[in-house]
Amino acid sequence: MFSIAEKKMIAAKIEELLLALKHPEMPTEKPHFSLHVDGKEEWSWADIQPNWTFGDAEPTGKVWNEISRDVLP
Repeated sequence: MFSIAEKKMIAAKIEELLLALKHPEMPTEKPHFSLHVDGKEEWSWADIQPNWTFGDAEPTGKVWNEISRDVLP
């Protein structure tokens, strides 16, 4: 559903938000999380994980999600 760039942006914002909470049960860096987002169609969905979990490898995406997509600032 989302492009790789959009997934990276969402993951970065979620990580930033989780760490900003400074909750005593949360790690102080590299929180693990998994976000599943359902789209408006049954076949439309996205799974988002922290960017750091991919190491040097790029997250995989579907070609049609990458075509003519603008990433929000």
